[in-house]
Amino acid sequence: MEKQDPKKQDSNMDKQGNNSHRTAGRVLEVFEYLAISGETTTLAALSARMNIAKSSLLPLLRTLVARQWVEQPRAATYRIPAGGLFGGRWFPSRPELEVLARPFLVRLSDETGECSVLGVLPKSGNSVVYIDKVDSPQTICYTAELGALRPLHCTSSGLAVLAFMPSARRNELVGNMSLAKFTDKTVTDKVTLMQRLDEIVREGVAVSIQEFNLGATAIAAPIRDHNGEVHAACALAGPSDRMRANMPRNKEGVKAAAQAISIALGWKPELDEAQ
Repeated sequence: MEKQDPKKQDSNMDKQGNNSHRTAGRVLEVFEYLAISGETTTLAALSARMNIAKSSLLPLLRTLVARQWVEQPRAATYRIPAGGLFGGRWFPSRPELEVLARPFLVRLSDETGECSVLGVLPKSGNSVVYIDKVDSPQTICYTAELGALRPLHCTSSGLAVLAFMPSARRNELVGNMSLAKFTDKTVTDKVTLMQRLDEIVREGVAVSIQEFNLGATAIAAPIRDHNGEVHAACALAGPSDRMRANMPRNKEGVKAAAQAISIALGWKPELDEAQ
């Protein structure tokens, strides 16, 4: 019997482990996309939107259906269960939030000339997802990739949502974070991050200067639902030089847009102030 080289065995195990991680990541990406869309989606549409071949996507969907995380109301169509995952609701439905937020994103982009973005955080997630945007009309600009998952600790939307969530949940998330470094300006120390989150709460706005993308600066403010809870953020992004030159105006614009969206969702600021 031929004896296999231990180094080759280790290499094969590493490859199998990497493949498992990639598969698990893809399953979560599919699930999060369906949860955020809030709509019944066909296999073909999902394949095109996520840029995953149908032959690769189908086994992932079958796994989610088997686990009852996803429903299949008819052939080749999929959706999150009507009552939400485990009968609960992650955040205001995508159609509701997008429809209400859209005019404020348009106005924010028109007033500043930069890209405005709507990001959400799934209830059990640890990344923000961009679900809508209004691109800048300028030749040199920043744009957001819809459907992309972005880290909480170094993006303005992520920081805004993280800062304004209940302290117990915030502490739990930060405690489990790896704080990956994307640029030399990314904060990778948890004590520093927690101090920064407190500052964001005091100022009411989060600013990320070249922490995720070199050359790009973004500003975000929290969006509150009718209960005053924060599961989303309104952000503005553009080239760092231009964004910093107009920082006071941009901050006020973002805060005003986020507050307007919150009020449209049923939030009553006077009740928060009274507490």
